[in-house]
Amino acid sequence: MERNVGSTDKTARILIGAIAGLVSLGILASTVPLPAILAPVLGLAAVLLLVTGFTRFCGLYGLLGVDTCSVDTR
Repeated sequence: MERNVGSTDKTARILIGAIAGLVSLGILASTVPLPAILAPVLGLAAVLLLVTGFTRFCGLYGLLGVDTCSVDTR
């Protein structure tokens, strides 16, 4: 599996995924006043963002031919 997620993209995915996961858990714990239907949606988004951030591979990028990794100097 080739990398197609660059370092800036990776950082953004991990940060946004972590925030989405925390908000999802907050909804489940009733500490965040948002509709309960958002908890699984945000949880799934968090998992997808974290997995693609840590593996540095995005299947959608692969299908669309996008590669943000080419700007990396490493």
